[in-house]
Amino acid sequence: MTQIDPRALRGAFGSFMTGVTVVTALRPDGTAAGFTANSFSSVSLDPPLLLVCPGKFLSSYEVFANCTHFAVNVLAEGQEAISNTFASFKGDRFACVPHHADQHGVPLIDGAAVQFSCRTHRIVPAGDHCILIGEVADFAQSGDAGLGYVGGQYFSLGLERAAFEETSGPGICGAIVEDGDRVLMVRTEDGLRPPHCTHTERGRLVTDLREALLSKGISAELGPAYSVFDSAKPRTHHTYFLATGEARNAPPDIVAIPTADLPQQTFASPAIGRMMTRFALESRTRNFALYLGDTEEGAVHDQKTGS
Repeated sequence: MTQIDPRALRGAFGSFMTGVTVVTALRPDGTAAGFTANSFSSVSLDPPLLLVCPGKFLSSYEVFANCTHFAVNVLAEGQEAISNTFASFKGDRFACVPHHADQHGVPLIDGAAVQFSCRTHRIVPAGDHCILIGEVADFAQSGDAGLGYVGGQYFSLGLERAAFEETSGPGICGAIVEDGDRVLMVRTEDGLRPPHCTHTERGRLVTDLREALLSKGISAELGPAYSVFDSAKPRTHHTYFLATGEARNAPPDIVAIPTADLPQQTFASPAIGRMMTRFALESRTRNFALYLGDTEEGAVHDQKTGS
């Protein structure tokens, strides 16, 4: 039997785009427990069943492996901070997050896209997790878009769709390509810039970018949008994506810059300099934000604070 590398397998599993949930229940003493999970799925409409998979590494594993009721809160766009709290915060998580109780006292997260209150239907041991199957007793839906997750990063489809609504005028589409702890950049006479392509047909934006990267000897997997802005002179729409990849047989103008050194570099424009400096700062925590605006001002939709 082929030996499987657990880290590689985790990365392969992580390529499947999912939503983000917070699963909650009550301990025997009545105090609340909760954890962040993207191992969530609907199972059946009749009866109404869903499942989540608590890991045995959780400090609260026994709570969920023996609970009679639990709730699944599908987080909404802008609730990245709540996800981070229930994934890693060691203190009182519920003191940090607005919530209320369902009819069985199980916490429901305020502002979630959907809240499911469940009776435990069955618990099935499964390797280093268990499969917790719940029968939906009640649910509430806000109508807000859900928060997405893929490849270890959050993404917000609602924001990204809004970023691409403007379809007129020429555009530049680029990628901030991480190769380990370095970023692949193009060295020009004016300074560094991410590899990019120009386009006039918005429907070919991603296709043109992939072809441009390959022409530079860069093999990359594109991730979510990172910065979308307009420049005035000449009026141009700029879109930059996060990406991971590597350069093979790349031309001399492709250089790999350590991420930590980006703020000290000279860039082809002030707007690119600000974007790359922000990227270097956010790479420390991996909480990447989406910038929407122009070259002078805009809004950063921060994945750490949800602002």
